[in-house]
Amino acid sequence: MRNIKLVFWSVLILISLLWLVADPAVFQADGVFSLRGFMMQYSGLLAMGSMSIAMILALRPRWPERWLGGHDKMYRLHKWLGISGLTFAVIHWLWSETPKWAIGLGLLTRPERGERLGLTNPVEQFLAGLRDPAEGLGEWAFYASVLLIAIALIKLIPYRLFFKTHRFIAVAYLVLVFHAVVLTKFDYWVSPLGIGLAALLTAGTFAAVIVLFRRVAHGRQVTGEIVELQQYPGVRVLESRIKLQPGWPGHQPGQFAFATSDSQEGAHPYTIASAWDPENPTVTFIIKALGDHTSRLAAKLRIGQQVKIEGPYGCFTFDDGAARQIWIGGGIGITPFVSRMKYLAQAKQSGSATPPQIIDLFHSTADLDEGALARLADDAANADVRLHVLIDAKHGRLTGDRIRADVPDWRDASIWFCGPAGFGDALRADFAAHGLDVNTRFHQELFSMR
Repeated sequence: MRNIKLVFWSVLILISLLWLVADPAVFQADGVFSLRGFMMQYSGLLAMGSMSIAMILALRPRWPERWLGGHDKMYRLHKWLGISGLTFAVIHWLWSETPKWAIGLGLLTRPERGERLGLTNPVEQFLAGLRDPAEGLGEWAFYASVLLIAIALIKLIPYRLFFKTHRFIAVAYLVLVFHAVVLTKFDYWVSPLGIGLAALLTAGTFAAVIVLFRRVAHGRQVTGEIVELQQYPGVRVLESRIKLQPGWPGHQPGQFAFATSDSQEGAHPYTIASAWDPENPTVTFIIKALGDHTSRLAAKLRIGQQVKIEGPYGCFTFDDGAARQIWIGGGIGITPFVSRMKYLAQAKQSGSATPPQIIDLFHSTADLDEGALARLADDAANADVRLHVLIDAKHGRLTGDRIRADVPDWRDASIWFCGPAGFGDALRADFAAHGLDVNTRFHQELFSMR
């Protein structure tokens, strides 16, 4: 989280500083209408800068994933930038419209326009001739962006509708690029601010075209065939094993992939619950019925069905080198730990050299399925992991005090958490209050892709 916060605020601060260098006359602004011109430029720059980087991250690039802490963190940054872009766009629109409303209400007097100087630069003349369509199209693109981002953020709206509409943000973005190129103050383009803005708009435009043609991460997709399905009704979980065609690069325990079983529904992210074996190229997903799509999977999926798998992604891979680890899986958040235990058991059976580790796994769940718990206990035994299962109705909620009581040497451990975000945040704060360096030793998967 620390790195994505650093990137987020650095982007906003850098754009602000470059703008102040490019247009220091803002400090001599006299009156609302004078300030209005500066603020419209500033808010527009912040909006387009944020949207451009969000659009680039929509391509799911691999290169920043490790530094940002995983694809889940990268998506969180994408979301923050999208929301901030929308916020600055609203501010930009308000600076445009509010003074007009104030004039209509008699609160402000429209200033007299001075004589406009003739434009001598042919490029500036050309852009000036496009001002009216840029303003009109930009306003409609703004309204469309508000609607599309609202659909993305309101989780009560079905994922299917989100999937079908979200890529049209790319259309709105391209219109806003036209709006920005035409209406950005011409003098900015020869400053470091303009050079940076041009680079962002170019990269964002490229990303938008890729999104529109549905070519995002096309080279990281392989076809698979469902070869096994197993239901655990007590915990509303479906386990599916998929045999992969050539092209899958392999995965590490704790990573996830996007799976598409219905082209109308689109790709959904699922943590991989199996260790990688090149001799038997399969992936296993453990999917809990949490929404419309996942609740229908048990009835819709069938043996032999073709699915598309994209990935792998994520840095929740247990590779911090700690000899002592504490794992905490809340509900379906147990999945990455299942994958890691299968990997450890596989390494143990093959005699592969692995660093010795002492591991305690805490699994807290509100649901109960004896078959699923038996499978989990077998995986833990085969991997030499000490398992603690807590059923909410029977044992109460898992707390930091309970973990510390069961693991006296917790100060020497790294903690890996996957589960409900609020639960993880509470545990993180609790361990921080007890002196744990949570920035380096508390690893939390932010597995929420919407």
